[in-house]
Amino acid sequence: MKLADLGEIEQVMQKAVESTKRAFNTIRTGRANTSLLDRIMVDYYGAPTGLKSLANVSTPDASTITIQPYDPSSLSLIEKAISLSDVGLTPNNDGSIIRLNIPPLTSERRKEFVKLAAKYAEEGKVSIRNVRRDGIDGVRKQEKGGEISEDESRDLQDNIQKLTDKYVAKVDEVLAAKEKDIMEV
Repeated sequence: MKLADLGEIEQVMQKAVESTKRAFNTIRTGRANTSLLDRIMVDYYGAPTGLKSLANVSTPDASTITIQPYDPSSLSLIEKAISLSDVGLTPNNDGSIIRLNIPPLTSERRKEFVKLAAKYAEEGKVSIRNVRRDGIDGVRKQEKGGEISEDESRDLQDNIQKLTDKYVAKVDEVLAAKEKDIMEV
């Protein structure tokens, strides 16, 4: 991957921030949120299929998520997938709809979720730093190949570092907002 183009580097870093935000959406905050189920894959006719493509997922109130399958025969498969997932919720199957009751979070559980959010943020930062490393390697190769001067190389490396700092700060901002959301009672 040749990343000497600053626009391309910035795009990849922005994608890392967006990926971190999506990971944060899967962490419970005490309110019902359908994005908690984004990562759940159901073994539907032998193929792993996203839950949201098999069922209508909604939040009728702040503490309940309802799942109504398009195909009633997939109800038990969906229930099994939720039970085996790391969501930590017990599905209640009434024969046509699955209900997930979102219990209020204990302070201990909130702290665990804050740690999980910090882990996702660190993964995002590592991804951004990997982009920086690849970009700087590309610049150094261009310099060695005589495509750019030493001064241009230094300027490009400085710009890549500034982009890295900017996007790491964005991940920190998103993490701070998520931590606040998790700890809010």
